[in-house]
Amino acid sequence: MSSVRVLVGTRKGAFVLTSDGKRDDWAVSGPHFPGWEIYHVKASPADPDRVFASQSSGWFGQVIQRSDDGGRTWAPVGSEFSYDGPAGTHQWYDGTPHPWEFARVWHLEPSLGDPDTVYAGVEDAGLFRSADGGQHWQELPGLRGHQTGPSWQPGAGGMCLHTIILDGSAPGRMFTAISAAGAFRSDDAGETWRPVNQGLKSEGIPDPKAEVGHCVHRLAMHPARPDVLYMQKHWDVMRSDDAGDSWHEVSGNLPTDFGFPIDVHAHEPDTVYVVPITSDSHHFPPEGKLRVYRSRTGGDDWEPLTRGLPQQHCYVNVLRDAMAVDSLDSCGVYFGTTGGQVYGSADAGDTWAPIVRDLPAVLSVEVQTLP
Repeated sequence: MSSVRVLVGTRKGAFVLTSDGKRDDWAVSGPHFPGWEIYHVKASPADPDRVFASQSSGWFGQVIQRSDDGGRTWAPVGSEFSYDGPAGTHQWYDGTPHPWEFARVWHLEPSLGDPDTVYAGVEDAGLFRSADGGQHWQELPGLRGHQTGPSWQPGAGGMCLHTIILDGSAPGRMFTAISAAGAFRSDDAGETWRPVNQGLKSEGIPDPKAEVGHCVHRLAMHPARPDVLYMQKHWDVMRSDDAGDSWHEVSGNLPTDFGFPIDVHAHEPDTVYVVPITSDSHHFPPEGKLRVYRSRTGGDDWEPLTRGLPQQHCYVNVLRDAMAVDSLDSCGVYFGTTGGQVYGSADAGDTWAPIVRDLPAVLSVEVQTLP
């Protein structure tokens, strides 16, 4: 029987949750790196025992940790991140120039086929690649050096490159998203990039055809249909059917179209999940009811999933990297909250149960399905 490993990054350490294919009983390992912010933890699809973690501290800076035994033991690997492109500036909140700076690694994306290759999305808006298991890193400067780069501005959480999607069906194609610059696509393994934001509309940007400046919170793609992308934007849930060349809104009957995570069912490319929150100033569920919304029609209509979730006095948030799915026959869905709960559903969202409670605030959730 297959088993499941859930990798959780929190404000004060990482946790590894494991269960068999029934997903009823869970073993909890951690905290690993207690007291450290762990922005993201993700395993290699090419080697399930290889796991990378982004460890950050205001005192000691940024460290990449690597495990080669599925998260049981860890060792730091190279942490040199320096921008290779020419010195320059981007716009700050008030429109004044601000030099590019390195703050932290927000997202790690291991290669689909090579356990030694891993990508890192950083703040400010840089994309890095390591070809030796994280020991050494080199920027792919074509993204930050795009001609629109000087006009990019940070979102409320910083100018974070928070999403990296690798398209296994088209070698060299990859997508990134930056808050608050927008979505970008490369067709040559990250050498050159172009914005893919047509159809997005954002308050404060009067030009309806603005090439950049949109606050994208998260992108999702099903590998069986790589031209179909889903987006949770600062406001609006969006869909593209042409690999990002154009977008249309699919917020439909959601109670609010503001939120952070978005994900796709492992076996049903038209089944999508979001977690709406009240607004950009009220980061908690509408009416204090924690509800995951599911669309089985690619966003045309949405249904609330509530069984097992708190339906009163719930004021947590679910962050952009804090939702994931497994690939078992009955697709499991998982998410973590800023209140320290990790919820799981073994039936595609019909029912939910807490896997663990009272962790530090959850920053990321990733899932491995193991033989």
